[in-house]
Amino acid sequence: MPYSMLVAREAKLVLTVRRQGRLVIPASVRRRLRISPGDQMTVTIDKGRLVLEPRAAAAARARGMFKQLARGASVVDELVAQRREEARRENAD
Repeated sequence: MPYSMLVAREAKLVLTVRRQGRLVIPASVRRRLRISPGDQMTVTIDKGRLVLEPRAAAAARARGMFKQLARGASVVDELVAQRREEARRENAD
């Protein structure tokens, strides 16, 4: 099995940082992640690791995290209701 296929299967690559801090994403990885020229990527530093992710994927993940907020009540309405309940309890004491 060629080295590149073995590396791609394990999803671990060693890349060299070039001038001006540039990294080249290998074609096999670009194909697998469907990254095309001109696509925007997000860069995150997580526990000392550099995480590179297609912007569309990061946006979809973020939408999923906040999906529950979009359903039903407004966050502001919930906060106001909580504050009113706290004030009602304080006045009852």
